[in-house]
Amino acid sequence: MTLLYFGVGAVILWMLVRLGRQTERAGRGHWRIASTMMAAALFVGAVIAAARGVWIGAGAMAAAGLWLTVASRVRSTRSRPIDPSRMTDAEARRLLGVSAAANRGEIQAAWRRLMARAHPDQGGTQGLAEQLNQARDRLLKG
Repeated sequence: MTLLYFGVGAVILWMLVRLGRQTERAGRGHWRIASTMMAAALFVGAVIAAARGVWIGAGAMAAAGLWLTVASRVRSTRSRPIDPSRMTDAEARRLLGVSAAANRGEIQAAWRRLMARAHPDQGGTQGLAEQLNQARDRLLKG
């Protein structure tokens, strides 16, 4: 019986930690809270079913709880199309940190230096990388 209480307590602790880490825009946050609570209820049910020896039911409830947990963590990656004509030359130069007299090589070097830090594979964000690409394209084509 102690193991049952331990399992239920662990599920409740997981739920509280997960709910405490909710940082999402308003429309998505409600889904996460509801799915976390439902997943916690399924995990508690799985613990109780396993304690009573109903292994198939426990496995099914645990799988459903795990699916809810993973599904609520998936974030949409919709990105808005970039309009290169909206960025001015001055904004592009300020973003890349180059002067008005910078030549093609200096623009490329500044872009490489900044992209090494801003690329999503290096821990940067998609939006900043897109802005840097847009600034480089604006200056090299203009």
